[in-house]
Amino acid sequence: MTDLTPQLAAVAAAGAQTGQPETLFRALEAALAATIGHRLFTILVIHPGAGESQRYYSNQPQAYPIGGRKPITESWWFKQVVFGGEPWIGKDYADVQAAFYDHELIRSLGCESALNIPVRWNGATLGTLNLLDAQAHYTEAHLPAAKLFAALAAPGLMQVIAKG
Repeated sequence: MTDLTPQLAAVAAAGAQTGQPETLFRALEAALAATIGHRLFTILVIHPGAGESQRYYSNQPQAYPIGGRKPITESWWFKQVVFGGEPWIGKDYADVQAAFYDHELIRSLGCESALNIPVRWNGATLGTLNLLDAQAHYTEAHLPAAKLFAALAAPGLMQVIAKG
């Protein structure tokens, strides 16, 4: 396993800087690119009181813009990742197609696998870190590192949720 210390330290240092939560989220994007890899990286925030989710961060805002909220659904993906707090790995395009209605757009960006990591605090899911890349890119071996980075994302997501 790659030594994560430099990337974890960079993310932790970013959390102490001004311009939050964007400064933290940019550092997470860079650290995850250097350690796990991704072509598309987004952060989904859960607004539990409103029953909505929101894409708050995207490294490809032309294809995946930030903003608008959507109702939280009872889909198997939400049940596993958001309600259950368990990561999900989509290993190939069939998996991505089964999970996401926008699978064609995802594929057009060269992505045919996904890693969705819940960001949890106090027993609840605050949001998810979503990494997408070429087919068969993600495996269970990526989970320990991804979970560490997700833990560092919690303060940023809490800030977004607090703003409403």
